[in-house]
Amino acid sequence: MNIGLIQQHNTADIADNKARLAAKIGELAQQGAELIVLQELHNGLYFCQKEDVNVFDQAETIPGPSTEFFGNLAKQYGVVIVTSLFERRATGLYHNTAVVLEKDGTIAGKYRKMHIPDDPGYYEKFYFTPGDLGFHPIQTSVGKLGVLVCWDQWYPEAARLMALAGAELLIYPTAIGYDPNDTKEEQERQRMAWQTVQRGHAVANGLPVVTVNRVGSENSENSEIPFWGTSFVAGPQGELLYEAPTDKEVATVVEVDMQRSEQVRRWWPFLRDRRIDAYNDLTRRYID
Repeated sequence: MNIGLIQQHNTADIADNKARLAAKIGELAQQGAELIVLQELHNGLYFCQKEDVNVFDQAETIPGPSTEFFGNLAKQYGVVIVTSLFERRATGLYHNTAVVLEKDGTIAGKYRKMHIPDDPGYYEKFYFTPGDLGFHPIQTSVGKLGVLVCWDQWYPEAARLMALAGAELLIYPTAIGYDPNDTKEEQERQRMAWQTVQRGHAVANGLPVVTVNRVGSENSENSEIPFWGTSFVAGPQGELLYEAPTDKEVATVVEVDMQRSEQVRRWWPFLRDRRIDAYNDLTRRYID
């Protein structure tokens, strides 16, 4: 499968961000992309750096303006698009939601972010209600997509449940970066830990992983996040098929052999050897 990735530096101009994404989607489609993955909350700035009730005005319904906008692009170019939106489900109820648009422009499915962080500069619990749709792959014309979102990428349980439900590919729209106050060494350790854990999900589940991150610095009053880019594609043995730079926008197509998982899982039959009779304690918060 030819998979397109768009790693973009966003500004406060939502219309311009969407216009630049639309142009890049067209370019990637012309290069043969069948599936195009966008970064987390790609329409605007990463607004979770502060708590501001006025930001809820940016949320939208699903279906809504963005699903129509990107659905039209999916239909125009005949590609499947993975979007990431600020969903207004009801008054006072909002989610961080990935929506997959089919080649005909219709909504193939959606996933509401399950793991919600709350850290300095990442005040997502203020904005997002944890997802309630579970870990279910989305069936599309290019395969069953295990779509997760950002903070989900640290949790092996999320990746495993997607794999057990038949996902053929793990996809993570992402918004993560450095704390400017950390040392360069600590920043690099965190960036590499972030990539390593996801490559581990690829290995443990015998599936390709596609991660698309933001890039460039975004400021909000006393907060700043230099997003570290590094969007990447890993094969089912964790091998890096592509890695984007840390400081540049990228729109590229990566070819992934979707048949390779079959052979890898024959060599390493982790699903066969799981001791499902001994894992009950995984549902506990902690074993005292």
